[in-house]
Amino acid sequence: MQAKATVFGAISIVNAIATGRGATLGIDSMVEATVSAYDGRGIHLQADSSSMSTKLVNKVVEMSVPKKELEKNRIEILLRSQIPTGYGLKSSSAISSAISLACHKMFRPRYTDTQVLLTGVEASIATRVSMTGAYDDACACYYGGTVVTDNYKRKIIRMERTPVNLAVVVFVPRSRKRGNIKQLKMLGGVFQRAWDFAREGHYWNAMVLNGLAGSTILNSDPRTVAKIIEAGALGVSVSGNGPAIAAVAKKERINRVKKAFAGLEGRTLIAQVNNKKASVHEL
Repeated sequence: MQAKATVFGAISIVNAIATGRGATLGIDSMVEATVSAYDGRGIHLQADSSSMSTKLVNKVVEMSVPKKELEKNRIEILLRSQIPTGYGLKSSSAISSAISLACHKMFRPRYTDTQVLLTGVEASIATRVSMTGAYDDACACYYGGTVVTDNYKRKIIRMERTPVNLAVVVFVPRSRKRGNIKQLKMLGGVFQRAWDFAREGHYWNAMVLNGLAGSTILNSDPRTVAKIIEAGALGVSVSGNGPAIAAVAKKERINRVKKAFAGLEGRTLIAQVNNKKASVHEL
């Protein structure tokens, strides 16, 4: 028995750490999880990244698969990811949702989208991968589009398709160094205002405000935000808790925005926006 799930990545518009409310935008970098079940016991992971959290993977499986099925099945998971891990690009949310979706398809065929999502969210909290459960990240990865959420209430406040004339530049710095994310709460009022912008549909104002506030704490230079906006980006921000920086621009300006990162140490990627929902099928 096998199932293969595909879930996409996302970038931050508003970081949810400070207030429990966030906003995210789906991109086309993807994660594929192939889950197989054989006679036996145990959870076995094969991944193309050594930095994968096995605790998170195991917890997602334990929460997705009924206990009686776990006791008589050897669960093997093959993960293939285009998303760099540990940079704030929602790899944990995409991976946990993909595994949850494949497991639900196999063992709980009458599942709902909410059940799939909440399994990954609760597993993230239980394993301390996320402070809030990253419901905003999970929703953008799973549904695509642009999503505004209240993470503590597990509620989508606003969701819409992202215009396809936009693209995303992602700068992945050489250094993985981050600031103290707990200090983000000191600027809770600023992040609340950024979230209010997003709730009203003013996504780029939200992203820039989030970028300026977050960069002062998350080991990034606020002047980079101004530089990238000057190059033609609509919005730019540290993504998640960093250290990656994401910029959204119209496609005709995307190469100019990419060149604006040239003086920084790291690599620059171009991603398309994603409006596709996660998918799963049995093999």
